[in-house]
Amino acid sequence: MMGPAHSLSGAAAWLGVGAAASGLGHPMPWPVLVTGSLICAGAALAPDLDHKAATISRAFGPISRGLCEIIDRLSHSVYKATRMKGDGSRRSGGHRTLTHTWLWAVLVGGGVSLLAVLGGRWAVLGILFVHMVLAIEGLLWRAARVSSDVLVWLLGAATAWIVAGIMDQPGNGAHWLFAEPGQQYLWLGLPVVLGALVHDVGDAITISGCPILWPIPVGRKRWYPVSTPKPMRFRAGSWVENKVLMPAFMIAGGIGAVAALGIL
Repeated sequence: MMGPAHSLSGAAAWLGVGAAASGLGHPMPWPVLVTGSLICAGAALAPDLDHKAATISRAFGPISRGLCEIIDRLSHSVYKATRMKGDGSRRSGGHRTLTHTWLWAVLVGGGVSLLAVLGGRWAVLGILFVHMVLAIEGLLWRAARVSSDVLVWLLGAATAWIVAGIMDQPGNGAHWLFAEPGQQYLWLGLPVVLGALVHDVGDAITISGCPILWPIPVGRKRWYPVSTPKPMRFRAGSWVENKVLMPAFMIAGGIGAVAALGIL
């Protein structure tokens, strides 16, 4: 799928988690619901850091472009080193390999949680800034494309500062789910993991599929492209994505939000 659909699906997924938490009697504080949905929307773009034309690879100028080159080469090297006889041997790059797996999602999410706990306030602000910028790029794609990168960065920085200040207030979410001393913001890795996995599922329903299960082998393939039956697949950016899936994500997100807030 394309960036806007990935971001919408990420936001909808976290709002759905909020609805489930509320139904189980453990509602999220509203700042966690809002901030988590934005983080998840941004994280749902992150697996495409292995593709130079992706939104995330352009979002932070030369920094993200340079990181994209590194991730692409790393992914390609891992693919070549771990492929089995059934996997293709003519792959020219690393797109839709390492960063599109459940293991990558868990490792990145775990790293974010560890950074948030050990790095203190500035680490939390950095995590929020990166994901707020990505959420803006994904959810407000058309508006962000006609704006300068600096304006998007400023909006991301302002949003990160504001939401961190709100969540720092007692009961507003810094200690959500993990209440022990020193565990504030440990939960930040959860929407990152969810966003990456939602991205992978979104790519799995396109024509190319997605190797979500790596490194678990399936038959003669370690990079097995998990996908839906052929009649249910579509091309990224097609009318199915724009006219069916994106409205469905919006509706699902809205229902999740009102349920999470106890309005339903």
